Amino acid sequence: MADRPPAALGPLLRAARERLAAAGIDDPALDSRLIVEHFSRTTRARAIAEPGHEVGSTALSAVEAALRRRVAGEPVHRILGYREFYGLRLSLSPETLEPRPDTETLVDAVLPFARATAERLGECRILDLGTGTGAIALALLSAVPAATATGVDISPDALATATGNARNLGLGERFKALHSNWFEKVSGRYHVIASNPPYIPSREIGNLQDEVRDFDPHRALDGGVDGLDPYRVIAAGAAGFLEMQGKVAVEIGHTQKNEVNGIFAAAGYRLAGAYLDLGGNDRVLAFER
Repeated sequence: MADRPPAALGPLLRAARERLAAAGIDDPALDSRLIVEHFSRTTRARAIAEPGHEVGSTALSAVEAALRRRVAGEPVHRILGYREFYGLRLSLSPETLEPRPDTETLVDAVLPFARATAERLGECRILDLGTGTGAIALALLSAVPAATATGVDISPDALATATGNARNLGLGERFKALHSNWFEKVSGRYHVIASNPPYIPSREIGNLQDEVRDFDPHRALDGGVDGLDPYRVIAAGAAGFLEMQGKVAVEIGHTQKNEVNGIFAAAGYRLAGAYLDLGGNDRVLAFER
């Protein structure tokens, strides 16, 4: 591609926003700002204070390539290669689910118990099943300095991503990645077992939003015929790895509260808490024995 002449930051932002709006992107103002700021290494403050700031040809080419990807439907955070979660910047990779704000509900649900456990015992051991980017485990480690976490995943790509995120956040010494199919290779006991498992029924994968269906790994979405298979695995196996007075907490689909509660009740658990996401939907259930 031939070098582009420099462009002013303000007009570049407007042109990017108009292009995404014309393509029907849901939030063109936000996405255009994220793309332009990331690839031009500028900030919102600079755009306001110095709209005439020149953006060089290399950055312009990167912005152009990113806009083409966004217009084609690729999620903006996949293009950027990271997403913020619980105040942490987490790198993404092809086999990791993009962490979303609804999952912060799971961190909020577990955090008071993790803190209290660490204060009482001087430690809190956390098992994060299906860790992906490491989002849940790393958010808890960042908030509870005495905690340690094991992140389990079946995907080597996801485990490498989670390990890199832990290292980049200065949490590497307290995070261990474990290649395992659920509990298969897990050992020891934990005060907290947390999971955002796949919970979409197989037949509904094709009906998901394009950005989820086409770019999130299906293995991290597909929960089997009724979407509940992972909960059956977790409920059946967790007791062998849970400390006395420990808790199991899982993210759920917004219609699955009764079914998931029933699965855990049949395995000898009682519901210790139910939590709503920011949209007011059932999102997290916590259990104890």
